[in-house]
Amino acid sequence: MPKLKIDLEVNNRKVSKETDAHKRLLDFLRDDLNLTGAKEGCGAGECGTCSVFVDGKLVKSCLMPVAKAAGTKIETIEGLADPGKLTPMQKAFHKTGASQCGYCIPGMVMAATSALRENPSAGIEEIKERLGGNICRCTGYTKIFEAVELARDVIAGDMPQEALEEDAVGSSYIGHNVRRIDAPSKVSGRLRYAADVKMHDMLQLQVLRSPHPHAKIISIDTSDAEAMEGVVCVLTSDDVPVETDGFGVFVHDQPIMARGKVRHVGEAVAAVAAEDLVTARRAVAKIKVVYEELPGVFDPVEAMKSGAAVVHEYAENNVVKHIPVRKGDVEAGFANADIVLEDDFSTQQVEHAYLEPEAGIAYVDPDDVIVVMSPSQNITHHRHMLAHILGKPINKVRFIMSAVGGGFGGKEDMIYQGMLAIAAIKTNRPVQLNFTREESIIASAKRHPSRVHYKMGLKWNGEITAIQFDMVSDGGAYGMSSEGVMRKAAILSCGPYEVHNLSVDTTAVYTNNTPSGAFRTFGGMQAQFATESMMDMAAEALEMDPFEIRRVNMMKIGSKTHTQHELSAASLDRCLDAAEKESRWEKGTPNVRGDKRSDLGGDDTRAPCTLGARFTNDKHTDNERVV
Repeated sequence: MPKLKIDLEVNNRKVSKETDAHKRLLDFLRDDLNLTGAKEGCGAGECGTCSVFVDGKLVKSCLMPVAKAAGTKIETIEGLADPGKLTPMQKAFHKTGASQCGYCIPGMVMAATSALRENPSAGIEEIKERLGGNICRCTGYTKIFEAVELARDVIAGDMPQEALEEDAVGSSYIGHNVRRIDAPSKVSGRLRYAADVKMHDMLQLQVLRSPHPHAKIISIDTSDAEAMEGVVCVLTSDDVPVETDGFGVFVHDQPIMARGKVRHVGEAVAAVAAEDLVTARRAVAKIKVVYEELPGVFDPVEAMKSGAAVVHEYAENNVVKHIPVRKGDVEAGFANADIVLEDDFSTQQVEHAYLEPEAGIAYVDPDDVIVVMSPSQNITHHRHMLAHILGKPINKVRFIMSAVGGGFGGKEDMIYQGMLAIAAIKTNRPVQLNFTREESIIASAKRHPSRVHYKMGLKWNGEITAIQFDMVSDGGAYGMSSEGVMRKAAILSCGPYEVHNLSVDTTAVYTNNTPSGAFRTFGGMQAQFATESMMDMAAEALEMDPFEIRRVNMMKIGSKTHTQHELSAASLDRCLDAAEKESRWEKGTPNVRGDKRSDLGGDDTRAPCTLGARFTNDKHTDNERVV
C-alpha cells in the first residue's frame, strides 16, 4: 500500500509520521496516534461522533483524507483540557447528566465547544442549530442543551463556577440529582469502547455476507483468499462443530456462519482474519460462493400458508412461537355489548440505530481461556452458548462486557462473537471485528413488524365487555428473542384495563427478512399502539372523553390481570389525574384536532417541529436574548 509522510500539529504537539495514503483523518488519529476519543459512528459525515477541530473549525474527520490535514493544527477531545481536568463544557455535561451511553458525547462536546467559540452568547435555538450535525440516540437532547446553556452562562460570568459542582444530597439520594460516576471518562473521550481497544499482534476480521435472502450454498472456494499475503486464516461453517453449531435466546436455530443455506440478506457466510483491515477486505472479495437461489417468503401471513417456502425444517407453517391467552367467555362478552368496534393496525420494522456499531475482540489467554470482549447485553447467556458450541467447560470461556455505546436490546444476540472466538482459537492471536454502519443495519436484529386485528365490545357507558386480539409478527430468518417478545406482547396486549372476557393470540413467524429481536418495550409497543388507538376510537364512537373511558376500565386494587393475577396495588388513577392536570386537557370527545384545541400553545406545551433555519447570522432574538 502506498505511504504518505504527514507533518501536522495535534493537541499542541508536533507530529511527523508516515501513514497509509488511503487513510482518513479519523483513521490516522485513531490508529496511528491512538487518539480514540473521535469515534466512527457512520463513516458518512452524518452522526458527528468523529468531530475534531482543524485549524479552529469543526470538521467531520471521517470525511477528510489524511493528506488534506498536512500542515494543519488538529484539536481532538483529548486536547480540550489537561489530563485529569475538565473544561467548563465537559463539567456542564457531567452536571446535567448529558451523557448516557457516551458514544456520541466526545463529538457532541466538540460541537458544543465550537458553538460557544463561534458565539459565546448563543441562545437555545442557535445552540440547537449548531449541534444539528451531531446525533444522540440515548438522551433526547434536552440534557445536552441544558449543559451547553449552563456552560455558556458560567463562562460568561452570569453564573458562578459552583454551578458546575454536584448538588448537595442531604440525608437521602432519593429526590436529588446525582452525577453519574462514569461521566468524566465519557465527556473527556477517555472511555474505551470495543473498537477503541488495541492489542499487540492483533488481527482484523472481515465477513463475507450473503447477497441472497434464501439460497442453498453449493460450494465455497476460499483458496484465492487463503493464498493472499497477510491472510492468516479463513473461516466457514466447516470450522464450527456441526453437532453443536446453533445459538439463540430461546431456540438455538442460528449457526455461527451459514451452514448449508442462507436465510436472509446479510447473513455471515465466511470470514477472513488478516494482518490489517485492507487485506482482510480484499481477501473477502476473493472468496467464491456458488449459490442455488430458493423461493423466499417475506410476508408472515403468507409464510403460514400451505405451500409457502420453508425457512426452518423444524417449524411447522414457519411458526416460531404462538402465545394464546384466554379469560372469561369472549362470545358472551360480545353478545352483551352495545357496540362492537373492529379494526386493523400495523407497525413497521425499526432499526435500533445505536451510535456504536457492533465491535469486539477475542483472544486466548495464558490459561487457554477463550476471552471475548464485546458490548453484549447478554454476556452470561452468550458465555454458556459459546461454551456449548465449542465443547469447552464453562470455566474455559470468558465474556467481558465492554462499554456499550447504545444497545436498546439490539446487542442481545450473539451474531458475531462466535466468529471472533473461533478465529482467535485458530490463529492463537487476538482478533478484532468492527462493523461498518452498513453491516450493522444489514446484519443486526430489528423491532418486530406486527399486524394486529382488534375487535372490542363496549357498553354505552364505556365499559369493555370483550376483546379479541390477534397479532402476527415477522420474526425474520432466526428466532432470536421472538418467543419472549410474543409473551410480553400477549401479557400486555389489552393494556392496563380490566377486561373480563378476552382472547389473545400473538404469533411470531419465520420469514426470509432480517431477523427480528429485542427492542425497547419488547412487544409492548406494538400491542399498546393498537390498544390505545382502539380506546381513542371507542371514546369517539361513544362520545366520551378519552380520559373518562380509561377511568371506566382501568385496573384497580383487586382487579385481575389478563393472566389472572390479582393486583394488590394500582396507580393508574393517579397517573391519569396527573396527566390530565399537567396537560391542561380540554375535556370532551377526541374530535377536536390540531390548532383548534385550547390546551395547545402553552408555556409547558412543546411546539411542533417546523422546517427552516432557527436563527440568522446578523440579528437574532432568542428567548429575549439578542445575539
